[in-house]
Amino acid sequence: MGLEEDALEYHRRDPPGKLEIATTKPTNTQRDLSLAYSPGVAGPCREIDADPTDAFDYTSKGNLVAVVSDGSATLGLGDIGPLASKPVMEGKGVLFKRFADVDVFDLEVDAEDPAEMISVVEALEPTFGGVNLEDIAAPACFTVEEALKESLSIPVFHDDQHGTAIISGAALLNAADIVAKDLADLDVVFSGAGASAIATARFFESLGVPQEGITMVDSGGIVTEDRAAAGDVNEYKAEFASDRPAGDLADAMAGADVFVGLSVGGIVDRGMVASMAADPIVFPMANPDPEIDYAAATEAGEGTTIVATGRSDYPNQVNNVLGFPFIFRGALDARARTINEEMKVAAAEALAALAREDVPDAVVSAYGGEPIQFGPEYVIPKPLDPRVLFEVAPAVARAAIESGAARQSPDLDTYVESLEARLGKSREMMRVVLNKAKSDPQRVVLAEGNDDAMVRAAYQLVDRGIAEPILVGDREWIRASADRLGLSFEPTVVDLEDEDVERYADRLYELRKRKGVTRKEARELLADGDYLASVMVETGDADAMLTGATNHYPSALRPPLEVIGTAPDTDYAAGVYMLTFRNRVIFVADATVNPDPDADVLTEITCHTAEIARRFNVDPRAALLSYSDFGSVDDEHTHAPREAARRLRDDPAVDIPVDGEMQADTALLRDALTGTYDFADLDDPANVLIFPSLEAGNIAYKLLQNLAGAGAVGPMLAGMDRPVHVIQRGDDVEDIVNLAGVAVVDAQQEG
Repeated sequence: MGLEEDALEYHRRDPPGKLEIATTKPTNTQRDLSLAYSPGVAGPCREIDADPTDAFDYTSKGNLVAVVSDGSATLGLGDIGPLASKPVMEGKGVLFKRFADVDVFDLEVDAEDPAEMISVVEALEPTFGGVNLEDIAAPACFTVEEALKESLSIPVFHDDQHGTAIISGAALLNAADIVAKDLADLDVVFSGAGASAIATARFFESLGVPQEGITMVDSGGIVTEDRAAAGDVNEYKAEFASDRPAGDLADAMAGADVFVGLSVGGIVDRGMVASMAADPIVFPMANPDPEIDYAAATEAGEGTTIVATGRSDYPNQVNNVLGFPFIFRGALDARARTINEEMKVAAAEALAALAREDVPDAVVSAYGGEPIQFGPEYVIPKPLDPRVLFEVAPAVARAAIESGAARQSPDLDTYVESLEARLGKSREMMRVVLNKAKSDPQRVVLAEGNDDAMVRAAYQLVDRGIAEPILVGDREWIRASADRLGLSFEPTVVDLEDEDVERYADRLYELRKRKGVTRKEARELLADGDYLASVMVETGDADAMLTGATNHYPSALRPPLEVIGTAPDTDYAAGVYMLTFRNRVIFVADATVNPDPDADVLTEITCHTAEIARRFNVDPRAALLSYSDFGSVDDEHTHAPREAARRLRDDPAVDIPVDGEMQADTALLRDALTGTYDFADLDDPANVLIFPSLEAGNIAYKLLQNLAGAGAVGPMLAGMDRPVHVIQRGDDVEDIVNLAGVAVVDAQQEG
């Protein structure tokens, strides 16, 4: 099937459309329903009647946006009316929810008169925390937005105007910096004089481009003062009337620094770009066909030519999804009365700054796997970059507070944490650990320093204040890698050729000489960064280590086991994963180390895993899993978890609820546990699951990750004498940084 047939099937698949309403509170019992509706609902009604601002506390108003359209300028379809525009408005709701966890009601209004549209939206103000106007034709869109901004006390934002303005503004900030041009000196030409063009021109002024530096061209040619005086252009175009001579688009572009296309495809040729000033900035943003093709524009310009379009198949996509979800997120969380110019500028500046940061592996992978680095082909972040939420929303909220538009002031120091929770429990839980790590960064040695991912991880650890990384590898290669990746830091490196390495060889020989290792062999073993890093930790020259990026797990684990070993009174290490779901977190072990654990191993693993749970501020409740419930099956496979559970229950030093053996549903479902086995030591579902074999644990965590959508953090290596973590081959930089944060917290507790 072609794209259109696929899209039709996508939209009509049961249930039709793309949005539904879901409950956010329990509705399982009669009491639940009496709280949700009558008689309990009268309580919040009375509170809101007494104080209308309480609606933000007792209803969904504070996270609900109206996407409003009359369908008069729908995407590239034109005036198709309100009903036909509904799939687009539902799609807008999907983007709000997907990128910023903002809920949406789409409202398609059958109103040809702007006054009627204004009246409808004004009447609905009590329902919403904000209004996103969409696909309303000019000049009515100006009239509607201006009237609603004046009359409503909630944010009103016409995305077709301001979304393009903000995203292209961010691109302009970085593009001008790359080609070393001052915004105040730019000669900017606009092709098109509709809502988007006028809003973008106004926004460029807010960024520092003087109005006299802006030339606007419509279908009648350059918008001049003579045309404005003759009444040939409307009041909005007249705002940008130029005192230059009449002419067409080619005349306007000659010598210009910047071209902004918000008109129709194919109206700019190579010669017109070639006529621009050296190092031109070209933004042909007509969709689906830009005013000039990306490659043609890039080749035609003199010097460094920076090109941005609205298309996803070219670099530098000016995509409004980089703006509206996050702008509304920040505005809603500050309970802003409006989205003012200060908030828009803050959004653009935050986007521009983010484009200069190292790009996460997940984003690189989503866009084909080729390196993405700040420069002419990357001046604005990618739409799928999750960091946009954490940069733009706080910037907007801060600007709302500082400009006086906010009704409340969220704690900006903790605001990012609440935003991360909206994107998943994993981020929320990792933030707990990373905040602990930042309070007292420790020295973490990265054993495989001759790897770009490790160099990038080291940069992030320094930049975010999580750890003091030490890279083991070739110093010159690592420094060259940092330069090539555009990472502005001076990495700390231990090179095999350093004099200190002989001291480490002596120590390794002392530790392993009765295991058949000669002095010469000890020196040779240090060529393996895992041995060198292990000795550094063992001697106290580093506080923790990470490895595994380029080696198989067993191979990477062997050196730290031989050199550092397990903790006192501990015989077994174990691999633990934290699995996160929407409203639940569980820790599973062992998934990486012990193939066939007996009762001794299971007992230790349970204690180790409980300690890891506590590092994430989770009170552990442990279940020893099996295919048997408390002796319902009695064979050789059920004895080990049963005996381990008995030992743990009988040990006064064990201060956590623990029981078993039990089946997984018994461990996880309250009714299955307390309703049937009221004698069990667990009175709440378990959050620490100990599997009877590595095979079972490994299979289970991967099934949960891939079929149930669990977020996975790990494997975290428990039971070692000093903090050691072995990542999985193929883990990305974020995984490495997260495990380094766990290692820092481990080291803090040992220190």
